[in-house]
Amino acid sequence: MGLSDKKELESQSRDPEEEEKEEEPVDPLTTIREHCKQTENCVKFCEILERCDARVSSRSHTEERCTEELFDFLHARDHCVAHKLFSVEVTPSLLRP
Repeated sequence: MGLSDKKELESQSRDPEEEEKEEEPVDPLTTIREHCKQTENCVKFCEILERCDARVSSRSHTEERCTEELFDFLHARDHCVAHKLFSVEVTPSLLRP
């Protein structure tokens, strides 16, 4: 019995209703990033980035790229995330491929 046979047997032994009930795992990093984007510090840097983007988009010939503003925003967001990420309990369902 090879690996492909084992996988086929496992997939046949599952109840179709049980498969429908399984929830998709939610990546805690995505959830925490969304929460952190709403903090006062991140909102400030996001507004600066959006103003820069609007300024660059309004010009046809410019060398400005808003790189510094993007890095400032990502740094602020990731600083917030770092304090929260490892306090989240990872469940086995999040580890499945």
